[in-house]
Amino acid sequence: MREPVVAIVGVCASGKTTLAAGLNEAGVKAYSVPQEHSYVRRLWRHTRPDANILVMLDARWETTRRRRPEITYGPERLEEQRNRLRYAREECDLYLPTDDLTIEEVRARVLQFIEAWKEKERA
Repeated sequence: MREPVVAIVGVCASGKTTLAAGLNEAGVKAYSVPQEHSYVRRLWRHTRPDANILVMLDARWETTRRRRPEITYGPERLEEQRNRLRYAREECDLYLPTDDLTIEEVRARVLQFIEAWKEKERA
């Protein structure tokens, strides 16, 4: 069975970097892809072709502002990021809005998804 390699995309302040660190601490290879800033359709795939799970995190504008009060742009920029991520959203294995979840809950949900993925791979 091949081990999972997780690529994480999402809008700014959705928790990509934090999730990647938490998954790596748990022994899962994971990395964050700054796809929301790129027009490259499948940047997540080009960055690390060995990724076999794509997780997309999302957050509402209010959550983004609360998590990063220093952000100077408005909600239209967040929509632009979502537009750039539309292909990742279509192709992701797990889409997870993080607004109402703690860091631990996000990590637990993704780890649970990975365990289910491993079970499918074994079958």
